[in-house]
Amino acid sequence: MFFSPPNSRRALKHSRVIEIDAYAREDSLWDIEARIRDTKTSDTQLASGLRPAGMPIHDLGLRICINTQFDIVDAEAVSSAHPYPGYCNAITPDYTKLVGLNLLKQFRHEVKVRLGGTRGCTHLTELAQVLPTAALQAFAGEVLKTHEVGGGEVKNAINATVQDNQQQPFQLDRCHALKLDSGAVATYYPRWVKQASA
Repeated sequence: MFFSPPNSRRALKHSRVIEIDAYAREDSLWDIEARIRDTKTSDTQLASGLRPAGMPIHDLGLRICINTQFDIVDAEAVSSAHPYPGYCNAITPDYTKLVGLNLLKQFRHEVKVRLGGTRGCTHLTELAQVLPTAALQAFAGEVLKTHEVGGGEVKNAINATVQDNQQQPFQLDRCHALKLDSGAVATYYPRWVKQASA
């Protein structure tokens, strides 16, 4: 079991599943597909009618196409299940507003500006927020080099033209485990370790 055993008996009532898949395309671009599904374990009365147990209340998707510099070159949103048919799904074409954004440059802020609140769908906009880290994970080891090679020299390439630059691996100093003064950095990336400040 992933979590410790619960302290009380309980019954599952609601399930939200978020899936993200990344695909390398033949044209050197990448598709990142994110999907969110909400289901209930019992029949649910919505304003638009009864939704039987197990049938999705939400089944929404967001696909972006990016280059290896994390620029969004295409975007598509879909909504196959939603509480207000004809209304919820009317906003999906607006997610083309993601085109032109870069996942690593103020992306989350720009998503809120363009598609936050009543300018978008709460669930699709929330789903968009996970795209930067999903793309980084997809690129790790494929587009971005994540380890030290060749006698301690780092090759951290975003594309083939910068493969020989000696740059700090992209994941360092982005979370608590990989702070530059951490034991993990000292162990796995000794070239980049910094002494903890007093």
